[in-house]
Amino acid sequence: MRKIAFVTQKGGAGKSTLASSVAVAARQAGERVFIIDLDPLQTLVNWSRARGVADIAVEHVPPAKLSKALAALAAKGVTLAIIDAPGQEGDYFSAAVRAADLCVIPARPNAFDLWASEITRMRVKEKGKDYAFLLNQCPPAQQSARVELGAKALQAMGGLLAPLVSSRVDYQEAARLGRGVGEYNPDGVAAEEMRELWASIKRRLKKPASAAKTPSAKPTKAVRNAA
Repeated sequence: MRKIAFVTQKGGAGKSTLASSVAVAARQAGERVFIIDLDPLQTLVNWSRARGVADIAVEHVPPAKLSKALAALAAKGVTLAIIDAPGQEGDYFSAAVRAADLCVIPARPNAFDLWASEITRMRVKEKGKDYAFLLNQCPPAQQSARVELGAKALQAMGGLLAPLVSSRVDYQEAARLGRGVGEYNPDGVAAEEMRELWASIKRRLKKPASAAKTPSAKPTKAVRNAA
């Protein structure tokens, strides 16, 4: 069973929205998916209630029980566990990172999110875990200079998943209805973004984890320039 965790040190980056739509894309691609909602707010538990079907199970699990829960899921034949952690450091964040094969770090294309992403990267590397960045909520009309600079900053910090995810109404409407964008509007651009994103994550999971290095306490030049 493969395990991915959506983690960041800053709220508002779209972790839960991404986790739900990636889960749907993975299920549609043939995975047996289970979502673990580590956030005390239980956003994805509420998403599951709105969904009303049990094809993708969602459960809130406290950090102390995460390891045991994952072992039970693997024994039941689940092939993909998606962990949604709260946007702050603490026991929930640490448990998610320790459990994951890959930590996905979403960030919006602005200086505050990019600074927070570097802090998250440092914490993930301290625990010896593999990670990849995801640039989310980008302007859909065109790739602005701000988005391009954000992409360069994340690439400089160690890898960026494809594609850049646009800010689209489909994501919000799908989440409200307990759906992924691949169900809400299967032929839409957002649905195609999530199919591409799942394919990108799957490829990354097949690669050997990069060796963790001692993180620098100073932000990279690209991140400083993003301000």
